[in-house]
Amino acid sequence: QVQLVESGGGLVQPGGSLRLSCAASGFTFSMYAMSWYRQAPGKKRELVATITNASGSTNYADSMKGRFTISRDNAKKMVYLQMNSLNPEDTAVYYCSTLRLGVTYWGQGTQVTVSS
Repeated sequence: QVQLVESGGGLVQPGGSLRLSCAASGFTFSMYAMSWYRQAPGKKRELVATITNASGSTNYADSMKGRFTISRDNAKKMVYLQMNSLNPEDTAVYYCSTLRLGVTYWGQGTQVTVSS
């Protein structure tokens, strides 16, 4: 079965950086686009970034452009989110996700807290 397991979250000071990782299993990873979403307390889940399967083209939400970088390693079945210049508004649970055969799969999420 499809499994997505995030890691790398934690507490970071404003202006700091974190790198999130997502380990995928149970499907042919290289064939599917992968995305990161986030959900802050009391807010809807929002798309952070997406990376396509073959070409590795990327798309970002406007507020993340220039600060976040999504990447993937098809050999390791991993997707990453490098987050720089973090601010308190980036505090949220971050989720790895993929859409496969009409079904959206989610990981359990990893908490990112930006605070001094």
